[in-house]
Amino acid sequence: MSNPFRLDGKVALVTGGARGIGAAVAEALAASGAAVLVTDVLDAVGEATVARIRAAGGKAEFFHHDVTVEAQWEQAVAAAVAKLGGLQVLVNNAGIETAALITQCEVDDFKRVMEVNVTGVFLGMKHALRVMKPGASVINLSSVAGIIGTTAHVAYHASKGAVRLMTKAAAIECAALGTGIRVNSVHPGVVDTQMGTNFVQDFVKLGLAPDYAAAEAAVKGIHPMGFGEPSDVANAVIYLASDATKWMNGSELVIDGGLTAA
Repeated sequence: MSNPFRLDGKVALVTGGARGIGAAVAEALAASGAAVLVTDVLDAVGEATVARIRAAGGKAEFFHHDVTVEAQWEQAVAAAVAKLGGLQVLVNNAGIETAALITQCEVDDFKRVMEVNVTGVFLGMKHALRVMKPGASVINLSSVAGIIGTTAHVAYHASKGAVRLMTKAAAIECAALGTGIRVNSVHPGVVDTQMGTNFVQDFVKLGLAPDYAAAEAAVKGIHPMGFGEPSDVANAVIYLASDATKWMNGSELVIDGGLTAA
C-alpha cells in the first residue's frame, strides 16, 4: 500500500523559499519526493538552498521571483511546468512585516505589506490555478496574526487576515467549479527564524519592552509550548500537500504551540 504522505511525482513551487520557513518547506517537500521550484528575490541564498536540496538527493531549481509582479508569476509558473514537468503544489510563503503603532504607521509601509502578503498570494493563486489539475493543493501561509491581534503590527494582521479569507473564497470557488484542487491555509505562531527575531525586536524598538530579553520572555510566554521551529511549519505543509488530506479544503491549520487555545 502506498504512503499517502509521500509526494513522489509531484512538482511544488515555494515562494520566499530562500531562507527561514520557506527553505524548511522546500527541503521537506523535496525530502518527501517532490521536485521543487524555489523562488525568491534573494538569489544567492536561494541558490544555496537549492544546492542543499540537491546534495541531499532531492530535485530542485531556483527562480528569481518578486511575488508582487504579475509577469514574474506567469514566468515562475511556466518555469515549473517547463523545467520540472507540471505544478501540483503551490506554497504561497513569501511575506514581510512592519511594526508601528496605528497612529504612526506610514501608508507606504502599510501598502507594501499588503502588496507582498496579499497581492502576492492572489497572483499566485490566479496563475497557478490556471495550470493545476485535479488533486493539486494550494497552501497559503497566513499566521496566528490572521486570527488574533497584537499591538504594533496592524499592517501584518490586516494582510494575514486577508490571506485567511482569500483562502476560503478560493477553496469554495475551486470546489464549486469542480476543479478538484484544494486550497488551505497554515497559521504559525512565532517561529525561531529571522522574522521571528524581528517580531520580538520590534517591541524594543517601539519602546514597548525595555530590552530584547524582556520582549522575548513576554512573547514566548504567550506560547504554552514556547517558540516553534521551521520544521514544525514544514511538516504541516507536507500534510496539506499530500493525498492524505484530499478532503481538506478551506481549512486553517494552526501551528502555534497552544497560543490561540488560551
